[in-house]
Formats: sequence, structure tokens, C-alpha cells
Amino acid sequence: MTVKTILPTGLAIIVLAYPVVAQSPEGPEATACKSTGLVALQERSKDITDLVFDADTIAISASETKVGDVPVKTVILGDAYIARNGKTTTPDRFVCLLGEKGKVLLTFFTSK
Repeated sequence: MTVKTILPTGLAIIVLAYPVVAQSPEGPEATACKSTGLVALQERSKDITDLVFDADTIAISASETKVGDVPVKTVILGDAYIARNGKTTTPDRFVCLLGEKGKVLLTFFTSK
């Protein structure tokens, strides 16, 4: 859907509306990202005990794109607290890509 607004000066603003998935950070997509992300983090560091998504920063969006030939259906991003030995510090940013049938394709974490 495209919305076009003409400004008094004759400039045009075009807004593209992308669908937003009405899911919460506890929804199935976020839960899948959290569980696979935690497993991947624990494989790299045994002192990681938990992963907590910050509900106030989570953005879940529907997607109709591909990475190579692989369809990406949902993109989730936000802040996550990585608990090491039961303690958390500052949040890390994360991006999670989901494909068909909610399969997690990628979960990526980076410090701010």
C-alpha cells in the first residue's frame, strides 16, 4: 500500500506501509528466536545461563524478501540481556530472521 501526500510547496511524501505482525515478545516467533539464540550463545560460552528479550524494544515485522533463494517471512529486532552466571549487565542488540513455518534462519547479537 502506498500513501501519497502533496505538500503546499508541491513536494510529495511517499509512505510505504509494511505489515506489522501482531505478536508479543512472548509469541511463538520471539520464543523460537530466544530458544535458538540461547543455544547458540551457550555453545560459544558455557557461562551464559539465560537470555531475556526487552519487551519495550522488540519490533516484529512481516517480511516478503529473500536471502539468496531462502524466503524471509519475519524479522525481529530489539534489545536482549544475556545472563552470564545468573547476572546481566547492559543489553545487546539482536536481529532474528525467520523463514517459512517459523523456522529460525539467523539470530545475531552485538554489543551496543
